[in-house]
Amino acid sequence: MKNIKITALSFLLLAGSVMSCKDQLDVQNPNQPTPATAASEAGIVALAQGSVYKNGFTSAGNKYYDGVVGAFYNGVVGIHELMGDVVSAEAANTYMNNLSAPDMVTLDNGTQVANPNNPAVQKTLLRAINTNAQQGGNPGFHEWALMYQLNNACNTILDAVDKTTFTGDATAKKNAIKAWAYTWKGLAYSRIGSMYYAGLIINTPSTTNNTYVTKEAIIAEATSNFDKAATAVTASGASADFASIITALIPDFFQTAKGAVPTSAQWIKNINTMKARNILVNNTTATMTAAQWDAVLTLTNAGVGASDPVFAGNTNANGDIFGASNYNVASRAVGSNASGNTYKISERLIQDFNVGDKRLAQNFKQYPIWIGNADRGNAFNTRWAIVDKGTGLAGVYVYSNRTAGSAEIFLLGSYEENELMKAEAKLWKGDVAGAAASIDAVRTYQGAGLAAITSTNAAVVKEELRKERRTALAFRGLSFYDARRWGVLDNGRTGAVVISKDGSSISTNATIKYGYLDYWDVPDNELANNPAGAGSATTKNPK
Repeated sequence: MKNIKITALSFLLLAGSVMSCKDQLDVQNPNQPTPATAASEAGIVALAQGSVYKNGFTSAGNKYYDGVVGAFYNGVVGIHELMGDVVSAEAANTYMNNLSAPDMVTLDNGTQVANPNNPAVQKTLLRAINTNAQQGGNPGFHEWALMYQLNNACNTILDAVDKTTFTGDATAKKNAIKAWAYTWKGLAYSRIGSMYYAGLIINTPSTTNNTYVTKEAIIAEATSNFDKAATAVTASGASADFASIITALIPDFFQTAKGAVPTSAQWIKNINTMKARNILVNNTTATMTAAQWDAVLTLTNAGVGASDPVFAGNTNANGDIFGASNYNVASRAVGSNASGNTYKISERLIQDFNVGDKRLAQNFKQYPIWIGNADRGNAFNTRWAIVDKGTGLAGVYVYSNRTAGSAEIFLLGSYEENELMKAEAKLWKGDVAGAAASIDAVRTYQGAGLAAITSTNAAVVKEELRKERRTALAFRGLSFYDARRWGVLDNGRTGAVVISKDGSSISTNATIKYGYLDYWDVPDNELANNPAGAGSATTKNPK
């Protein structure tokens, strides 16, 4: 790594953990690991469990964590949901309020309200603050840092596994460790390639290079790692020793409901869902080819089903990985009034629920209008806040539960995401009835209580799909990808509900011009220490 210059990797925690025990993650000497820590079976499992979760999803290795931004779910996912207009923010941490302020809002009476922040256009702001001097104040830093930390942790695991002594079926156990590491490497590259205009392919621990490659090459590397994971699962997944390692790798407090230990077949399904996501979210619907839609449909047909585990995380009383009070964006929006906490519920999310949708009644409460500081945003005023644990409607999905051990945190994909990707592929291939059936299946699964879609009009079903992806998948960090590929970032949204800056009027047919940058430039936190070398792809989005 040229003296470990890469910021994203310089905080690597090679954390140890006690496997699936009551003490959960017992992080030992995280900053001074030695090769001996992974020389035994227990050591490699501890390394593989602790380093993946700590490096990829917590603030443990991010010295710029400020209590809001810096951990994965309440920070990185929060940034995505801000730009996907699922939530908004008044707080200025890492310029959050700027990230969720559209370029222009036109109210029903024709009044135009520009982004009040300075610089007033998000693209201009992102480039003005994309400097190493901003440190953690650069919003582009955090996802890059966490995902390259995760990638390096997996590289370290892979480097150690063949040197480790195992009991029993050593080959099967090594394949279990490899499948684990390659899966998380696949996720790391997926997120880098789905967010940044260029990236680095680094497959050796604690090294780097200065050859930046295109986002398309990064996504191809993600696919390659997912395929390597699937190969390892297929080779040894039938072995009881393989299963014993995977059971040890997943903390026991994760192993509830959707976090149950997957069979080899279920693991492959999870990989297929992620591969389908990478195709879908990195191509606009206007440019998707017939072959790409065919690939999405093939993968989702072999993807996560309604009864399959999905590598879901959970909280525990100690907050070993995820704290019960701040594990996701939705939980941070809980409050005694519509002001919530850091994140505010977007009026545009609420309007995407159909009349009679029980998920709205279960999860959200309407309050008097909350009015934010007008100099910090032009679309964040809201009447809505999350109801923690729901209102008690039986069989209806709950977005946020702050009781320890009651969360459902999607680390990879989910059944709902897979089924809605399937619906979209069916729709674009002309199977309108099939698309409607998949949308209905998700609504039934989440207990929405809505009547089945009867329309055979493709435009009508397409709109139901758009709304369902926003409501069923809210707070999972997919909304920004959708806004990008559907053209909403560039073309804006019409028919929007917007509350005026002083709260005196509520527009129901407003127009929002977002103007957000679709793929972010490589963060200067990286480039300042690791300048692009000869032959590198451009590191700045030309938009």
